[in-house]
Amino acid sequence: MKVKNFTDVKLLLLNNKSVKQTIFKNTFWLVIAEAISQLLKLVLLIYVARILGATEYGKFTFALAFVSLFVIFSDFGLSSITTREFAREKEKEKEFSSIFTLKILLSLGALTLMLVGSFFITSDSAIRGVIWLLAVYALITNFFEIIYAFLRARQKMEYEAFAKILEAIILTSTGFFIILNFPSVQNLSYSYLFAGFISLTLILFFFHFKFFPLKISFKKSIWKRFLAMSWPLGFVAVFSVIYNHIDSVMMGYWGQITETGWYNAAYKIAYVILIPGTLIFRSFYPALSIAFRESKGGLQKIWNYQTGVVVLITIPLVVGGGVLAPRIIDFIYGSSFSPSTFAFQILIMMAGTMVLVTTFTQLLIIANQQKKYFWISFFGAITNIVLNLILIPKYSLYGAAIATFITMLLMLVLCLVAVVKFTSVRPLHFEIFLVFFVAFFCSIIMYFAISLPLIYNLNVLLAILIGAAVYLTSFLVVNKFLKLNLYV
Repeated sequence: MKVKNFTDVKLLLLNNKSVKQTIFKNTFWLVIAEAISQLLKLVLLIYVARILGATEYGKFTFALAFVSLFVIFSDFGLSSITTREFAREKEKEKEFSSIFTLKILLSLGALTLMLVGSFFITSDSAIRGVIWLLAVYALITNFFEIIYAFLRARQKMEYEAFAKILEAIILTSTGFFIILNFPSVQNLSYSYLFAGFISLTLILFFFHFKFFPLKISFKKSIWKRFLAMSWPLGFVAVFSVIYNHIDSVMMGYWGQITETGWYNAAYKIAYVILIPGTLIFRSFYPALSIAFRESKGGLQKIWNYQTGVVVLITIPLVVGGGVLAPRIIDFIYGSSFSPSTFAFQILIMMAGTMVLVTTFTQLLIIANQQKKYFWISFFGAITNIVLNLILIPKYSLYGAAIATFITMLLMLVLCLVAVVKFTSVRPLHFEIFLVFFVAFFCSIIMYFAISLPLIYNLNVLLAILIGAAVYLTSFLVVNKFLKLNLYV
């Protein structure tokens, strides 16, 4: 679509005209939303870590990790299935009131589990109070997902973007006010809770009048049908939360609060690797879901395009982040968090592997193979728990990072086998191998460039920009020289 004036820009970014244009529009808005919201939240947490120190920050992240183990029961795969079903059949939107009600009931159940569980995980009444506050906050933010599921089905991600930006601005401004004026873990938790309530009220009000009138509906037949489809994804989410957060809970339970602070400081930065892939997956999900029903050839083509773009972005992030890890940790958190460096280097490789795992799990969900994904995630969760029990007592945060990385590698192999066996997509496609080769080759060139003392010792932000420029230039040269026409 050619853009000549403001009207064309509006059509490009606010209307659904074609598959490619819609994917571009959705990706654009999700990139903007995630870039702003994640950056604001990351900056807030960096200041929290700097002001409170590793030990107090460890208490906050321990509490947050604990509630994350249970908040997933408030959704239980419901949002993903809602997006999939509504995208395929718009008529099913009339069932949203019942799904909305089910979401409320699931949230109340999850809250009960958190409150009861807090008495078993810690004897510290102060940390328990933080858990209670963050439990309500986590349920509020998770409640947004059922609204986003509706918007994703209609492929109107621009509204999801606006909501996420609004929520991030409210949370960050409230959090900064508290941490700069009344610094404590408990006060910070109150600020999170306050921001969550304000954001949820505004978003529900807007959705009610703009998209769908919200009301309570107790249709158990709809609940049973959606839960029958979503329960494998629900348990998958539980297992996913286990191998993402059980390590922090274990370290906190064993009294390694400071180490928990170092570990989560590294994890927050490594998480940046996941953001581009997550945005792309969300943008492509409705199109892939429709292609699965209408065209196997179209499904392969769209999946190849999605995976190729993700690989080209993720590999240089992993390589560059690994090289500049000491500089990045020191720049962001200061020298007191230097023990986070090695954990960050391991976790950044884990994050890159997780992106590849997601490309395959997405296919399994679209192909109605949730149960296969369930068993893969179950195996991953059990493996991660066992590895954490062995490695954390010996190696603390580094053992936790290694356990998570090994878990992701095993899941990658299992997911690849499942996709080959149970879907029509060929994941070992020549185009994907070619993209891997080009991304890796260009990343090696970037590696040698940013490893030079002249560049490495520059301001870390400048070194990152130079690395990105080297990678992009290398990619364009290779692409043109070999006449590949990869995504340009």
